[in-house]
Amino acid sequence: MTNTPDNIKQMSVEMQHIMDHAKALVDATSGEVDERIKSARAALKERLDSAKSESCALEDRLLDQVKVADEFIHIKPYYAIGGTFLAGLFLGWFMSRK
Repeated sequence: MTNTPDNIKQMSVEMQHIMDHAKALVDATSGEVDERIKSARAALKERLDSAKSESCALEDRLLDQVKVADEFIHIKPYYAIGGTFLAGLFLGWFMSRK
């Protein structure tokens, strides 16, 4: 997950395309039923399928990272306990400040 900002940017652009196509579909359906509606719906369906496949790929990568973290915690539990303890101390210190 070293290129997380790139993934976020890519998903943001994809969501913007989906919104643009959804708006075009709404605009097209306000008038008569003709070829414009069919083409707008086809374009929207294509973008939604693309977003679904990318979402599945991101979910698979996330699950892989979770499995790696789980294995690390099972191999070295004291590191996880120590890290959690330090994070708790830091959070307590930060919240107690006025």
